[in-house]
Amino acid sequence: MTGSGGPGGLTLRPLSARSVVLSLLLGTHPPELPARDLVRLVAGFDVGASTARAALSRMAAAGDLRRTDAGYRLSERLLERQRRQDEALRPHTRAWDGDWETLVITATGRDPAARAELRTRLAALRLAELREGVWLRPANLDRPLPTDLGRVAERLVSRPGSPAVELAARLWPLVDWADTARALLVHVDRARRPAGLLTAFAAVVRHLLADPVLPPELLPPDWPGTALRDAYARYQREQSGQVRAHGPRT
Repeated sequence: MTGSGGPGGLTLRPLSARSVVLSLLLGTHPPELPARDLVRLVAGFDVGASTARAALSRMAAAGDLRRTDAGYRLSERLLERQRRQDEALRPHTRAWDGDWETLVITATGRDPAARAELRTRLAALRLAELREGVWLRPANLDRPLPTDLGRVAERLVSRPGSPAVELAARLWPLVDWADTARALLVHVDRARRPAGLLTAFAAVVRHLLADPVLPPELLPPDWPGTALRDAYARYQREQSGQVRAHGPRT
Protein backbone atom coordinates (compact mmCIF):
# COMPACT_ATOMS: atom_id res chain seq x y z
CA MET A 1 0.00 0.00 0.00
CA THR A 2 1.24 3.48 -0.72
CA GLY A 3 1.23 6.21 1.87
CA SER A 4 -0.56 9.50 1.53
CA GLY A 5 1.00 12.78 2.58
CA GLY A 6 -0.75 15.09 4.98
CA PRO A 7 -0.41 18.14 7.16
CA GLY A 8 2.59 18.56 9.39
CA GLY A 9 4.77 16.38 7.16
CA LEU A 10 2.99 13.20 8.30
CA THR A 11 2.43 10.26 6.00
CA LEU A 12 -0.26 7.86 7.14
CA ARG A 13 -0.49 4.54 5.33
CA PRO A 14 -3.98 3.15 4.68
CA LEU A 15 -4.89 0.36 7.08
CA SER A 16 -4.91 -3.25 5.93
CA ALA A 17 -7.99 -5.42 6.48
CA ARG A 18 -6.22 -6.96 9.50
CA SER A 19 -5.52 -3.53 10.98
CA VAL A 20 -9.12 -2.42 10.48
CA VAL A 21 -10.40 -5.52 12.32
CA LEU A 22 -7.90 -5.03 15.14
CA SER A 23 -8.69 -1.33 15.49
CA LEU A 24 -12.39 -2.08 15.80
CA LEU A 25 -11.96 -4.89 18.35
CA LEU A 26 -9.33 -3.02 20.39
CA GLY A 27 -11.83 -0.20 20.80
CA THR A 28 -14.72 -2.53 21.70
CA HIS A 29 -15.50 -3.65 25.26
CA PRO A 30 -15.73 -6.60 25.55
CA PRO A 31 -13.58 -7.17 22.43
CA GLU A 32 -15.79 -9.80 20.80
CA LEU A 33 -18.20 -9.62 17.86
CA PRO A 34 -20.01 -12.08 15.59
CA ALA A 35 -18.25 -12.67 12.28
CA ARG A 36 -21.13 -11.29 10.23
CA ASP A 37 -21.17 -8.08 12.29
CA LEU A 38 -17.42 -7.65 11.87
CA VAL A 39 -17.79 -8.09 8.12
CA ARG A 40 -20.59 -5.47 8.05
CA LEU A 41 -18.54 -3.06 10.16
CA VAL A 42 -15.31 -3.26 8.16
CA ALA A 43 -17.29 -2.75 4.94
CA GLY A 44 -17.73 0.83 6.12
CA PHE A 45 -13.95 1.24 5.90
CA ASP A 46 -13.57 0.13 2.27
CA VAL A 47 -12.86 -3.53 3.05
CA GLY A 48 -14.84 -5.99 0.94
CA ALA A 49 -16.68 -8.92 2.48
CA SER A 50 -14.45 -11.62 0.95
CA THR A 51 -11.32 -9.73 2.03
CA ALA A 52 -12.71 -9.36 5.54
CA ARG A 53 -13.56 -13.05 5.87
CA ALA A 54 -10.11 -14.04 4.62
CA ALA A 55 -8.51 -11.66 7.12
CA LEU A 56 -10.54 -13.13 9.98
CA SER A 57 -9.48 -16.66 9.07
CA ARG A 58 -5.80 -15.69 8.81
CA MET A 59 -5.93 -13.80 12.11
CA ALA A 60 -7.48 -16.78 13.89
CA ALA A 61 -4.83 -19.09 12.44
CA ALA A 62 -2.07 -16.69 13.51
CA GLY A 63 -3.38 -16.44 17.08
CA ASP A 64 -4.51 -12.81 16.85
CA LEU A 65 -8.14 -13.81 17.31
CA ARG A 66 -9.88 -16.62 19.13
CA ARG A 67 -12.98 -18.30 17.75
CA THR A 68 -15.85 -18.39 20.22
CA ASP A 69 -19.47 -19.51 20.15
CA ALA A 70 -20.40 -15.85 19.57
CA GLY A 71 -17.83 -15.07 16.86
CA TYR A 72 -14.30 -13.71 17.20
CA ARG A 73 -12.53 -12.38 20.27
CA LEU A 74 -9.09 -10.84 20.80
CA SER A 75 -6.42 -13.32 21.90
CA GLU A 76 -4.89 -13.06 25.37
CA ARG A 77 -1.82 -11.35 23.92
CA LEU A 78 -3.96 -8.69 22.29
CA LEU A 79 -6.10 -8.29 25.40
CA GLU A 80 -2.91 -7.05 27.08
CA ARG A 81 -2.42 -4.63 24.19
CA GLN A 82 -5.99 -3.39 24.71
CA ARG A 83 -5.25 -2.87 28.40
CA ARG A 84 -2.17 -0.79 27.56
CA GLN A 85 -4.15 1.16 24.96
CA ASP A 86 -6.93 1.90 27.45
CA GLU A 87 -4.35 3.08 29.99
CA ALA A 88 -2.73 5.32 27.36
CA LEU A 89 -6.10 6.92 26.65
CA ARG A 90 -7.03 7.33 30.30
CA PRO A 91 -3.78 7.36 32.32
CA HIS A 92 -4.05 7.18 36.09
CA THR A 93 -2.00 9.96 37.61
CA ARG A 94 -1.49 11.50 41.03
CA ALA A 95 -0.14 14.81 42.27
CA TRP A 96 3.62 15.03 41.85
CA ASP A 97 5.74 15.84 44.92
CA GLY A 98 9.10 16.05 43.13
CA ASP A 99 10.16 12.41 43.54
CA TRP A 100 11.40 10.38 40.59
CA GLU A 101 10.74 6.66 40.17
CA THR A 102 14.12 5.09 39.38
CA LEU A 103 15.15 1.61 38.28
CA VAL A 104 18.78 0.52 38.21
CA ILE A 105 19.37 -2.65 36.23
CA THR A 106 21.33 -5.11 38.37
CA ALA A 107 21.10 -8.30 36.27
CA THR A 108 24.22 -9.26 34.33
CA GLY A 109 25.01 -11.79 31.63
CA ARG A 110 21.68 -11.39 29.80
CA ASP A 111 21.67 -12.11 26.08
CA PRO A 112 20.85 -9.34 23.56
CA ALA A 113 17.27 -10.55 23.05
CA ALA A 114 16.56 -10.46 26.78
CA ARG A 115 18.09 -6.99 27.08
CA ALA A 116 16.00 -5.72 24.16
CA GLU A 117 12.83 -7.19 25.67
CA LEU A 118 13.57 -5.50 29.00
CA ARG A 119 14.16 -2.15 27.31
CA THR A 120 10.83 -2.48 25.50
CA ARG A 121 9.03 -3.27 28.77
CA LEU A 122 10.59 -0.32 30.58
CA ALA A 123 9.74 2.08 27.76
CA ALA A 124 6.14 0.78 27.79
CA LEU A 125 6.06 1.65 31.52
CA ARG A 126 6.89 5.23 30.45
CA LEU A 127 10.36 5.13 31.93
CA ALA A 128 13.26 6.77 30.06
CA GLU A 129 16.92 5.80 30.06
CA LEU A 130 19.25 8.37 31.63
CA ARG A 131 22.30 6.23 30.90
CA GLU A 132 22.79 2.54 30.26
CA GLY A 133 21.05 0.60 33.01
CA VAL A 134 19.44 3.62 34.72
CA TRP A 135 15.76 4.31 33.98
CA LEU A 136 13.57 6.93 35.60
CA ARG A 137 10.51 9.15 35.40
CA PRO A 138 8.60 11.53 37.67
CA ALA A 139 6.64 9.53 40.25
CA ASN A 140 3.23 10.83 39.15
CA LEU A 141 1.75 7.62 37.72
CA ASP A 142 -0.67 5.79 39.96
CA ARG A 143 0.35 2.27 38.98
CA PRO A 144 2.51 -0.46 40.49
CA LEU A 145 5.56 -1.73 38.67
CA PRO A 146 5.47 -5.43 37.75
CA THR A 147 6.84 -7.44 40.68
CA ASP A 148 9.05 -9.58 38.44
CA LEU A 149 11.20 -6.53 37.64
CA GLY A 150 12.66 -7.01 41.13
CA ARG A 151 14.64 -9.94 39.74
CA VAL A 152 16.57 -7.76 37.32
CA ALA A 153 16.50 -4.25 38.80
CA GLU A 154 16.65 -2.29 42.03
CA ARG A 155 13.88 0.23 42.50
CA LEU A 156 14.77 3.56 44.09
CA VAL A 157 13.12 6.91 44.77
CA SER A 158 15.38 9.79 43.80
CA ARG A 159 15.51 13.57 43.45
CA PRO A 160 18.01 14.41 40.69
CA GLY A 161 20.20 17.46 41.09
CA SER A 162 19.36 18.75 37.60
CA PRO A 163 16.32 21.02 37.26
CA ALA A 164 13.33 18.78 36.62
CA VAL A 165 12.18 20.65 33.50
CA GLU A 166 15.63 20.35 31.92
CA LEU A 167 15.91 16.67 32.82
CA ALA A 168 12.51 15.87 31.32
CA ALA A 169 13.48 17.64 28.10
CA ARG A 170 16.66 15.52 27.93
CA LEU A 171 14.85 12.24 28.55
CA TRP A 172 11.91 12.68 26.15
CA PRO A 173 11.57 14.38 22.73
CA LEU A 174 8.75 16.57 24.00
CA VAL A 175 8.79 19.18 21.24
CA ASP A 176 8.72 16.52 18.51
CA TRP A 177 5.92 14.62 20.27
CA ALA A 178 3.84 17.79 20.54
CA ASP A 179 4.43 18.72 16.89
CA THR A 180 3.28 15.28 15.73
CA ALA A 181 0.24 15.42 18.03
CA ARG A 182 -0.83 18.75 16.54
CA ALA A 183 -0.36 17.40 13.01
CA LEU A 184 -2.52 14.40 13.90
CA LEU A 185 -5.25 16.69 15.19
CA VAL A 186 -5.22 18.45 11.80
CA HIS A 187 -5.42 15.07 10.04
CA VAL A 188 -8.42 14.14 12.15
CA ASP A 189 -10.15 17.43 11.45
CA ARG A 190 -9.62 17.15 7.70
CA ALA A 191 -10.47 13.46 7.24
CA ARG A 192 -13.74 13.04 5.39
CA ARG A 193 -14.05 9.34 4.63
CA PRO A 194 -14.49 6.73 7.40
CA ALA A 195 -11.39 4.82 6.26
CA GLY A 196 -9.25 7.94 6.42
CA LEU A 197 -10.60 8.83 9.85
CA LEU A 198 -9.90 5.34 11.20
CA THR A 199 -6.37 5.52 9.80
CA ALA A 200 -5.81 8.86 11.51
CA PHE A 201 -7.11 7.65 14.86
CA ALA A 202 -5.08 4.45 14.68
CA ALA A 203 -2.05 6.75 14.43
CA VAL A 204 -3.41 8.82 17.33
CA VAL A 205 -3.55 5.71 19.54
CA ARG A 206 0.03 4.73 18.63
CA HIS A 207 1.19 8.26 19.42
CA LEU A 208 -0.56 8.32 22.79
CA LEU A 209 1.26 5.12 23.73
CA ALA A 210 4.47 7.17 23.45
CA ASP A 211 3.19 10.06 25.59
CA PRO A 212 5.38 10.15 28.74
CA VAL A 213 2.39 11.48 30.77
CA LEU A 214 4.55 13.94 32.71
CA PRO A 215 3.35 16.28 35.46
CA PRO A 216 1.97 19.48 33.91
CA GLU A 217 4.77 21.59 35.39
CA LEU A 218 7.36 19.65 33.35
CA LEU A 219 5.59 20.00 29.99
CA PRO A 220 6.13 22.66 27.32
CA PRO A 221 3.42 25.32 26.98
CA ASP A 222 0.22 24.34 25.13
CA TRP A 223 0.87 20.61 25.47
CA PRO A 224 -1.63 18.87 23.11
CA GLY A 225 -1.91 15.58 25.01
CA THR A 226 -5.33 16.33 26.50
CA ALA A 227 -6.71 17.58 23.18
CA LEU A 228 -5.54 14.41 21.45
CA ARG A 229 -7.14 12.20 24.11
CA ASP A 230 -10.39 14.16 23.98
CA ALA A 231 -10.54 13.84 20.20
CA TYR A 232 -10.07 10.08 20.41
CA ALA A 233 -12.64 9.75 23.22
CA ARG A 234 -15.25 11.45 21.02
CA TYR A 235 -14.40 9.17 18.10
CA GLN A 236 -14.50 6.09 20.32
CA ARG A 237 -17.99 7.02 21.51
CA GLU A 238 -19.12 7.37 17.89
CA GLN A 239 -17.56 4.02 16.96
CA SER A 240 -19.20 2.34 19.96
CA GLY A 241 -22.53 3.58 18.67
CA GLN A 242 -21.77 2.05 15.26
CA VAL A 243 -20.86 -1.27 16.88
CA ARG A 244 -24.10 -1.28 18.86
CA ALA A 245 -26.05 -0.44 15.71
CA HIS A 246 -24.48 -3.48 14.03
CA GLY A 247 -25.18 -5.70 17.01
CA PRO A 248 -26.54 -9.22 16.75
CA ARG A 249 -29.57 -9.49 14.52
CA THR A 250 -32.15 -12.21 14.34
